[in-house]
Amino acid sequence: MANHKSALKRIRSSEAKRLRNRAYRSQTRTQVKKARVAVASGQVEDAVAQTHEAIRQLDKAATKGILHKRNAARRKSRLMAKLNQLQSQ
Repeated sequence: MANHKSALKRIRSSEAKRLRNRAYRSQTRTQVKKARVAVASGQVEDAVAQTHEAIRQLDKAATKGILHKRNAARRKSRLMAKLNQLQSQ
């Protein structure tokens, strides 16, 4: 356990950031899952709406530093590939 005042403060602030990031990451994962389920169901309009919302969440997470920007880009690319495949059918 830390003994210095600054180290104790760092522990507190790190824990607060961890919980905030965890909540945001969870929301993002949920939205991506909803988009994947919508694409799998075959409903194009719902899939488009869910995918755009998931992309919005991924962009926000990347901006806030919760996800790496390339990680977010890769996830968006995969979502869009599945959506485009559904729309071409």
